[in-house]
Amino acid sequence: MQATFSHACAPPGVGIGLRHAHYRDFLAAVPPIDWVEVHSENYFGDGGYDLHVLESVRRDLPVSLHGVGLGLGSATPLDREHLRKLGRLVSRIDPAVVSEHLCWGAVPNGHLNDLMPMPLNDLALDVLCAHVGEVQDMLRRTILVENVSTYVRFRDDQYGETAFLAELARRTGCGVLLDVNNLFVNQCNHREDAVAAMDALPRELVGEIHLAGHRVTDIAVVDDHGSRVAPEVWALYDYALQRFGDVPTLIEWDTDVPPLDVLLDEAGSARARYAAFHGAAFDEAARSASLGQALGPEAGQTPHVHTD
Repeated sequence: MQATFSHACAPPGVGIGLRHAHYRDFLAAVPPIDWVEVHSENYFGDGGYDLHVLESVRRDLPVSLHGVGLGLGSATPLDREHLRKLGRLVSRIDPAVVSEHLCWGAVPNGHLNDLMPMPLNDLALDVLCAHVGEVQDMLRRTILVENVSTYVRFRDDQYGETAFLAELARRTGCGVLLDVNNLFVNQCNHREDAVAAMDALPRELVGEIHLAGHRVTDIAVVDDHGSRVAPEVWALYDYALQRFGDVPTLIEWDTDVPPLDVLLDEAGSARARYAAFHGAAFDEAARSASLGQALGPEAGQTPHVHTD
């Protein structure tokens, strides 16, 4: 049954991931960002320094909770204790948005410590819809589900990944967290078209965008979140702004974490593209309106442009 809660969306503007290496920086002064995102599971305890820092940051900035451990696509039932802890954290922090990944990870005797790739077929979709509905009913809010980087595809796939997410959203009311770097990684590893993948998503579904770095190896492109955003990913982000509008955007950096100033510089690059998009959108709207008044309603229309 489709949820009837309000649409999930991250806070407006550009945020960064709050990581342990930067706790002291955040406690010393609020950095010039619009919001932060944290991995939910790091704050499941009843107390401790991590939760103290998060509660302190939350007094100044909106927070997005990004989960990595539910394994929504697992064939086994969802972990009730995990859900209980997530619900308690949501009540404590009152996050702007809660998100998870399009993956599985649970097995009957434990949990795999990875975001395992989903088969993109109707059977997997049924399982995923049931689990997303369960989470949303428990939290009393819709969530965002993120596309992931994968290193295999399944022979019986019936959907592209974003078309799969679009159908999931249609059935459950959830939104989509669009990771643009993951689209690029999958484009390299599977010869998929990242622009076509974005075109398969209805504009209104995307409530957050992730940007991150990756590592190129002789075997595959690896989504390691350990470097600056690559030029090719910035280009795809520009297209995402055209396609989805000024969606809240996060800079992720999880390995080889640099000083906070480096993340803020990357956030500044995203903000500059945000501003450029707003300026271009305003100029184009004005130009179209002017042409439409002078030459009739069809003259002001502009073609849909794909970038490579």
